[in-house]
Amino acid sequence: MSDLLYSETEDDLRAAVRSLLADRADARTVLGRIETPDPYPPGLWEALAGGIGAAGLLVPEKLGGQGAGHREAAVVLEELGRAVTPAPYLTSAVVATATLLALGAETGPVAELLGALAGGERVAVLAVPFSTAPDGRPAGTAPAGPDGPADPAEPVPAVADAVAADVLLVPRADGLYAVDAADAVLTPRSSLDLTRPLALVDAGGAGGTRLADAAAAGEAVRSGLLAGAGLLASEQLGLAEWCLEETVRHTRERHQFNRPVGSFQALKHRMAQLWLELVGARAVARAAADALATGAADAALTVAVAQAYCSKVAVRAAEECVQLHGGIGMTWEHPAHLALKRAKSDAIALGSAGRHQDAVAALVDLPAPA
Repeated sequence: MSDLLYSETEDDLRAAVRSLLADRADARTVLGRIETPDPYPPGLWEALAGGIGAAGLLVPEKLGGQGAGHREAAVVLEELGRAVTPAPYLTSAVVATATLLALGAETGPVAELLGALAGGERVAVLAVPFSTAPDGRPAGTAPAGPDGPADPAEPVPAVADAVAADVLLVPRADGLYAVDAADAVLTPRSSLDLTRPLALVDAGGAGGTRLADAAAAGEAVRSGLLAGAGLLASEQLGLAEWCLEETVRHTRERHQFNRPVGSFQALKHRMAQLWLELVGARAVARAAADALATGAADAALTVAVAQAYCSKVAVRAAEECVQLHGGIGMTWEHPAHLALKRAKSDAIALGSAGRHQDAVAALVDLPAPA
């Protein structure tokens, strides 16, 4: 049976990341940058990726990484979710890195790029819509026609963190390419979650370096998206935990009729119910991270279960946080709206809850009701 408890090493990592975020990316800093073209706090990525070494957790030591695994990366994402941090960790250190790792290269351009990502020297983003589920086919990966490979990829909408990337991993009909972001055309798009910018990516005019053929690229992209979906559950868990903790703190301090508002039974029940849902979310999120770390045969099923459950819990926790904060929860100055927007955005990222529920049904051979 898998051990879903946090290890001492993971707790140390959590403390280091939380301390860094409190210093470099507290709520005031994030709120002050979300309406600027560059929402990423200056110096944060260098400290998080290079200083702590968080970007290389999934990368083996022989390729320049930390040689840790998905469980440790999940802890980092829990903390990033708690603070709704603008940082390309999920997109670069998880999705793009897992995609490259799945190619199995130990030398050449793939290994070199992995080393640069692990050291925090470069940021890579997989150029697929952020809503792409692990079992979905990314844009630009249509099978080649009878006359050979299809034209270079069409512009890809809603690519998360593309504006922060140095390298774009572009799936095309004949394989996976690494394209310098400077050679592509990036058009920022409006996004609900201002802490995770979206952009239209047009890499059709850029050549790039071919990393894999079509068959290997398809499997690698699916592996990257599966890792992303599984660890996104940890980000959602961290966000939900912050929402509940902040709500309990506020309702203890806020008084009405000479009593803390949190002492009213109706509110107690709402927060207690949310705590129960959080316990379940923690279990499935940790199970998904463990299944990815161990390469479990049922990893796809575990990830789908985690996403189907954690998406809803995160949204409900954020909605309750806004509601139970009363008027202050509706203001731009309070970070509750950041959590709500991130939770809503995450709910359709890497596959919606409904999409993952369908995946669960298919994986356990459960037919839909007639």
